[in-house]
Amino acid sequence: MQIVDFTTSHIEQAAGIALQNYETERGFISALPPIDAVPVLTPFVENGLGVAAFDGDKMLGFLCCWNPWDNAFGITGLRHVYSPMGANGTIPENRAKIYARLYQAAAAKWVGIGAASHGICLYAHDKEGQAQFFKYGFGMRTVDAIRGMDEVAAPPCDEYAFSELMEKDIFDVLPLEALHLKGYIDSPFFMYREPCGEAEFVKEYQRYQSIYFVAKYDDQIVAYIRAELDGETFIQDTPGYLHCKGLYCLPEHRGRGVNQVLLNMLTQKIKALGYTRLGTDFESFNPSGSGFWSKYFDAYAYGVVRRIDENAL
Repeated sequence: MQIVDFTTSHIEQAAGIALQNYETERGFISALPPIDAVPVLTPFVENGLGVAAFDGDKMLGFLCCWNPWDNAFGITGLRHVYSPMGANGTIPENRAKIYARLYQAAAAKWVGIGAASHGICLYAHDKEGQAQFFKYGFGMRTVDAIRGMDEVAAPPCDEYAFSELMEKDIFDVLPLEALHLKGYIDSPFFMYREPCGEAEFVKEYQRYQSIYFVAKYDDQIVAYIRAELDGETFIQDTPGYLHCKGLYCLPEHRGRGVNQVLLNMLTQKIKALGYTRLGTDFESFNPSGSGFWSKYFDAYAYGVVRRIDENAL
């Protein structure tokens, strides 16, 4: 096996491997949309941070990443690199060995530009690849999941008033959005997200054409669900796809079926608009959120992350 820098001449074989890997995952997750090709891989040539594995003229696999992201996760001075879905892959045979050699070569490049945090998107059913990156110090951080337009079982919840939130009332949901982010700090989450101001909130709302449904109790919003034109993988660019960006319910109202009713109302709305798939992404270490998403959505990709000892830089 020979490891070389990823170049333009490798794109055709790499795209074939990436498409094959996607189709393998699609065999497990029927809600994934059919595609003719993966997104263009040219940007991964330009930054010089990718590598490829060959046996003679045959590509065995490749591993590329986006340009580095500075001050990642709000941590001053932390440089992060990420290999998104479609920017890495191997042939089915000897997947663990190929990924091991690819990462060894790519990581040297990433550390060479000062990146102490490394992230890689792997398919949820690629157990061999996951096991290899686990051996190399990676752990799961994010999950990408998808579902069709079928509704879920939900109780009546007659004591709640459910409705779509109109743009003129959009600021009514801001207090719950802030509580949602505040909860990220709790154990075992330990994530800090700065609440956005009204101007930024409106900008994002309009940019992504957000859709909100809310539940009210005693005329107060106690839960919401949000969907928009956004996503974490290239699936977001396929026809009929919308992304569920947030769901939050006050703790005292959980377990009563409110979230299920909100999901059904959102599904009814977007199905009428012509959408056929609803995706989401969430942190695997979110105890309450991951339980809900995993029950009603099918995971198709995991984001695994490793942070090296910065002294090695």
